[in-house]
Amino acid sequence: MAADSRAVSARARRKRRTSMRVRVQRGALGFLALAVTGSALGLVFAGSPERIAAGVRIDGVNVGGMKPGAAQRLLERRARRLERVPVVFVAGQRRWRVTPQQLGVRADWHAAVGLARRHGDGFGPLRGFRRIGVRVFGAQFAPPARVYEAALGFELNRFARAIYRPHRDPQLRLHGLEPVVIRGSAGQKLARPAAARVVVAALAGFSRQPVALPVRSESTTISAGELAAAAARVRIALSGPVQMRWRTISWTIAPQQLRAMLVLPGEGSARLRIGGPAAERYFARLTRALNRPARNAGFAVSQGGEVGIIPSRLGRKLDVAATSASLLEAALSQDERTARIVVAIEKPGRTTRQARAMGIRGLVGSYETIYGGDANRVHNVQLVAQLLDGHVIAPGSTFSFNRATGARTAAKGFREAPVIINGELGTGLGGGVCQVSTTVFNAAYEAGLKITSRTNHALYISHYPLGRDATVDYPDVDLRFVNDTPHWLLLRTFVGSYSLTVGLYGTPQHRRVVTQARPLVETGPPPVKHEPDPSLTRGQTTVVDGGEPSRSTSVRRLVYQHSKLLYDDTWYSSYRAEPKLMLVGTKPKPAPAKKRKKKPPVTTTTTTTTTTTTPTAP
Repeated sequence: MAADSRAVSARARRKRRTSMRVRVQRGALGFLALAVTGSALGLVFAGSPERIAAGVRIDGVNVGGMKPGAAQRLLERRARRLERVPVVFVAGQRRWRVTPQQLGVRADWHAAVGLARRHGDGFGPLRGFRRIGVRVFGAQFAPPARVYEAALGFELNRFARAIYRPHRDPQLRLHGLEPVVIRGSAGQKLARPAAARVVVAALAGFSRQPVALPVRSESTTISAGELAAAAARVRIALSGPVQMRWRTISWTIAPQQLRAMLVLPGEGSARLRIGGPAAERYFARLTRALNRPARNAGFAVSQGGEVGIIPSRLGRKLDVAATSASLLEAALSQDERTARIVVAIEKPGRTTRQARAMGIRGLVGSYETIYGGDANRVHNVQLVAQLLDGHVIAPGSTFSFNRATGARTAAKGFREAPVIINGELGTGLGGGVCQVSTTVFNAAYEAGLKITSRTNHALYISHYPLGRDATVDYPDVDLRFVNDTPHWLLLRTFVGSYSLTVGLYGTPQHRRVVTQARPLVETGPPPVKHEPDPSLTRGQTTVVDGGEPSRSTSVRRLVYQHSKLLYDDTWYSSYRAEPKLMLVGTKPKPAPAKKRKKKPPVTTTTTTTTTTTTPTAP
């Protein structure tokens, strides 16, 4: 039984293998037959590789079956006939006639024919199969073209100007107090890159049918529906008056007044806002009524040198932006039509409490100098004194005259006045400032403060205390001293008609200042400066300025506090000589008078003749 089963199974396997071989053989024979048939069909339709496949067109011209050279000549002949034949370009109701010659358009027919020839190309049967597809479905080619870009740009600009129509957004207008929406319209413009391609392709081709230019539509930036919603808000805003309130004070804005302050939607926005000239004028008036600058706590100095505190004061400043927003919010409300005026509180830079804590109670040191000179010098003295007045110096900090007054410029009001320049008297901007710096130096000197920088003048000035003058020259030569007290110092200047007083106020330290001044001694004669004078004869001289010798001195300052020596400083001062000015004659001497020759003496001879007469007879 088992043996029979095995025999049956073996026969089945042999049968399956035989069937598989038969199927494979039949498939191979079918494929071979198909390949032979296809190859034969491909060979039938392959045609000559030297000719363009049937069904190929170049810009609408059938060149199938033609040799490339013949096709190119055909196309070039047609192109030459159409060089002066215009193409009509259309956009809406506008028409433009343009010829290929105007824009210098030249089609590359050789390249177009080359593309056409390669289409449906290949070897033997493969070429035939490809050409069957071309014959059935066809193939269309357009020639590449060159164009004179400047001429093309000119024509495109002409098209664009004529086609352009800006979009007009819908607008919201007021007729009295009633808002009205005016509808807008879409705009249009030439699609320039696409138009350039269309124009060149049309002029390079053979068709002379009208060609539509590509035009792009421009929609409005806001819709009429959006403005209708804004119109409803405007209607509410102008439906009645609005109250403006600050504390217990209120102002009423009538609808007509609010109408002028309301900025309607525009520039693609549906937003309402408060603004414009009417709003600016209204808030300017409100600002003048409410604003108040903050005031720092100040110091009042009595004639006795005592210092009182001038209390500080909070400031007020109208917040225009916040108040405008509050006004619009109230106007757009149908129920609560009261706007809140927003006022910001401004704190002073120095409060009364801070001023008291500074410890400025009385006089620490002062000095007075007498000044005069021309009007410009007096002006400069008063100006720089004003710049210094009220300056405060923190404990441990250094006062700098140049830093406190800044550069001496015409823009700050300084004028030309006598000044020492390079050791000689001249005229310069800010002449007279050293009068103030000398006075400040001596106030700090008498207060017993630590002085860290002081420079004497180049020339000796007799009306300043000996050896205690102090010059400044922005920004290099400075006067500096240190507030070495535990409290703040206040610098005050008092300018009279002929005198300047500088006072330093703080907590009195009761320092004792002892001065030891060395006499002024001459260190060299004045140099002689000769100047020619044509009014004097050669050899004659006249001294018009005796000059001054160079001199030097020194001042020693001893500062005591509670019998303890704090400072022992000596300032040395050297002053340049001022030249002796001598005029020297340059006029030539007169020539000496010539001596006259003496004439010989004249001799006079007198001759006397005597005549004798003899009488004759009658």
